[in-house]
Amino acid sequence: MLSLVVVVLATIATGFIVWANDKRHGKYGIALPAGVSATVGVLSWIAFIMAGFGYQPGLTWIPWILPIVLGTGIAIAVVVFLGRKRTQHDTAALTKALRL
Repeated sequence: MLSLVVVVLATIATGFIVWANDKRHGKYGIALPAGVSATVGVLSWIAFIMAGFGYQPGLTWIPWILPIVLGTGIAIAVVVFLGRKRTQHDTAALTKALRL
């Protein structure tokens, strides 16, 4: 269970770091990358524990490190995708409003 607590805290922290480093972070909420990162981290931790990686010699690092890496990677992907889409949507809406 300690590894789950570490994964949750680390993925939330990396989610906030991803949000802070994104130049378009005003387009979405502050909790989005942290929530996505924590969700992916917890689900992957559960999958790795259910697969038995937490109890095999030489593989005990997988439930500790890999969920943090996966959560951070997915948070970056969501932020990049959502930031671009929201920027395009906002630009289209502003252009439509200016044409009226």
